Amino acid sequence: MARSKIKKGSSTGAVSAGRRVTMNPKVARRSFLKLSAASAALTGVAMTTRMTRKVNAAAGQSAPYIGSEKIRTICTYCAVGCGIEAEVHNGVWVRQEIATDHPVSRGAHCCKGAGAIDMVTSEKRMKKPMKRVNGKWTTLSWDQAMDEISAKLLDLREKNGPDALHFNGSAKVSTEMAYLQRKFAAFWGSNNIDHQARI
Repeated sequence: MARSKIKKGSSTGAVSAGRRVTMNPKVARRSFLKLSAASAALTGVAMTTRMTRKVNAAAGQSAPYIGSEKIRTICTYCAVGCGIEAEVHNGVWVRQEIATDHPVSRGAHCCKGAGAIDMVTSEKRMKKPMKRVNGKWTTLSWDQAMDEISAKLLDLREKNGPDALHFNGSAKVSTEMAYLQRKFAAFWGSNNIDHQARI
């Protein structure tokens, strides 16, 4: 197929014979992509900030705990280093606010940072090992859980070698925990380790 030339300054041009498209000469592709990225980023910042404020308001967290203190700290979920204003009462982290003047996060959190306190205070947090037996979840002791898991792991390693196991990290753990996961994989004798944070 022959392609037609587009005249300079023309708002339309032929892509192929018999087919025409309209082009806007005022918005270049690169400018459009920059504007789209900026809009998406600002929307995300606004949504996470609004989400954190709504969660705090819904939980009735407007007044501080008596005798609590605000401690400025850094989110532990990745290496960006966003700021958190943690409210600590009797040595317990009870709630959080966004560090509005932080030079890195600039008054925003991602979804992991906004929900950081849920890792500690959520009612849905699992506090004991559980195992499904005959279709029902039952609670195990820590010793029993460790014995069963380690026996299965050692059996797998003996039958298939250390590379039969894959270790997968998580964005919902701290930097220190991610370090321990990597060290455990090396101790196990495998390089099969990856991370699930694909955001």
